[in-house]
Amino acid sequence: MRCKMLTVAAAVLLMLTAGCSTLERVVYRPDINQGNYLTTTDVAKIHTGMTQQQVAYTLGTPLMNDPFGTSTWFYVFRQQPGHEKATQQTLILTFDSSGVLTDVVNRPKLTNE
Repeated sequence: MRCKMLTVAAAVLLMLTAGCSTLERVVYRPDINQGNYLTTTDVAKIHTGMTQQQVAYTLGTPLMNDPFGTSTWFYVFRQQPGHEKATQQTLILTFDSSGVLTDVVNRPKLTNE
């Protein structure tokens, strides 16, 4: 009888501690990288006056184009290392009607790390 009670108590204790957040760090979580990985040197090569072909050659194809036309390109990189919070870098390039780069928006600004 005592053996059964110890077994039941151990099973209940195991179930109660299985959901604890202290055990969460023990479980392996891979780093998740999604989108266009850009470095500060890549972004520094981009300047207004470049054509769409020159930008595509320098940075590669964008993750998203403007759904209402081809005047805005979005380069998005999202990274979630293991058990840490996700970070996201967004580079927005705007072109005029002739395909020349007119505006570069970098959110949040890429820094040398």
